[in-house]
Amino acid sequence: MSPQNKTHAELADKFNRDVERVNWHDQTLWFVREKRDKAAHKIAEWEQLREAASQIKNNVLSNLHDYLVEFEQNALRNGIHVHWASNAQEHNEIVHSIIKKHNVAHLVKSKSMLTEECGLNEYLHQQGVEVVDTDLGERIIQLANEPPSHIVMPCIHWKKEEIGELFHQHLGTPKGNADPQFLTAAARAHLREHFLTSRVALTGVNFGIAETGEFIVCTNEGNADLGVQLADVHIACMGIEKIIPKRNHLSVFLRLLARSATGQPITTYSSHFQKPREGQEMHIVLVDNGRSERLASDDFRNALKCIRCGACFNTCPVYRRSGGHSYHTAVAGPIGSILAPSFDMKKNADLPFASTLCGSCTNVCPVKIDIHDQLYKWRQVLVKNGHTTASKKVEMNVMSQVLSHPMIYKFSGSVGRWVMRTLPFMVNNKFNPWYKQREMPEASTTSFNSWYQNNRKA
Repeated sequence: MSPQNKTHAELADKFNRDVERVNWHDQTLWFVREKRDKAAHKIAEWEQLREAASQIKNNVLSNLHDYLVEFEQNALRNGIHVHWASNAQEHNEIVHSIIKKHNVAHLVKSKSMLTEECGLNEYLHQQGVEVVDTDLGERIIQLANEPPSHIVMPCIHWKKEEIGELFHQHLGTPKGNADPQFLTAAARAHLREHFLTSRVALTGVNFGIAETGEFIVCTNEGNADLGVQLADVHIACMGIEKIIPKRNHLSVFLRLLARSATGQPITTYSSHFQKPREGQEMHIVLVDNGRSERLASDDFRNALKCIRCGACFNTCPVYRRSGGHSYHTAVAGPIGSILAPSFDMKKNADLPFASTLCGSCTNVCPVKIDIHDQLYKWRQVLVKNGHTTASKKVEMNVMSQVLSHPMIYKFSGSVGRWVMRTLPFMVNNKFNPWYKQREMPEASTTSFNSWYQNNRKA
């Protein structure tokens, strides 16, 4: 069975076999979550910023058609070529047609989760075009022939020693050298030639401003700037939900984005592209790919507010201990679990169940997406549409009967406590999923209901 055909539980089980890596992965991401909290607490108006960003996005989603038309008109006035793609295939074909027009077989690309969503790298490879990812984390996983496991830190699951070995194999660095500074310098030297020789540069888009027709790309490495400034052609790929109405709204999102993502005050580079420089072509591809259907859903439209900060990844106990590749989709974590089913309900039916519904993702979301509520709603939709296993249906029907009949519930509880006290081997075995990687609690001698009846005050 290929990884694409495996469920989150199966892929997470594989990741969990390396206990040391799981613990390290968990601790590293929680460290980033703590940095986010410290950065947020330094701003007295943090919650007001979140509310402002949420309301701006609400306004955008309610008037998306008008803002997109306004953006297109201003972008065209600025000399930018504007393309519209209804789905991933159209997006890929448009990008390829621009590349083909310039007779190019090589391009540099900065980080773009939209192109991951559309499978652009694989598509262009099949057309004979070499794509070089220039973000360091993206380049590492590209050399390893892996998808990103995190939308901000794509190679967070790799250790520096493993990266040293990867660079030894592909870049010829000395074997055993895992010094981060040395490896970064080696990557810089490796990428320099690609920057200097590529005539086409492709970037993602963090924000598009309807008022001015410009778009903003946020990076920490400056790779998007370097690629664009040296190339004859700049292709930017943007999901239609990335629009914001006015330039003065941008400051709200820039103050939230980096603090939520990595705990930084701001990204190192927030680059504005409003018009091509003299002699350069600039193209922007506006992509729907299911966003219109999501926009039409009262329950799930809020997911379109996402600014791809990754804060929900870093706080999620399930993501931290199951790894990004267990989500078998371009965008992992809690936000990916509410986006993926809208693309393919059957294929991604397992993802909304990969959550404790603790609500921590919603609490840290800078634009106040109700992520855990949507996860719960997706579960209901999936069950109603028959996208659950037969065993789960039986289990839920049994639990429904138990929980809806007080006498059966009380009897079942007493039997369960008796079994755990007198026949613990019936519970403490490999057939009980709850027993794996945890110790079962000691059974109480009485139920909570009995304790309450005996101890409540009159």
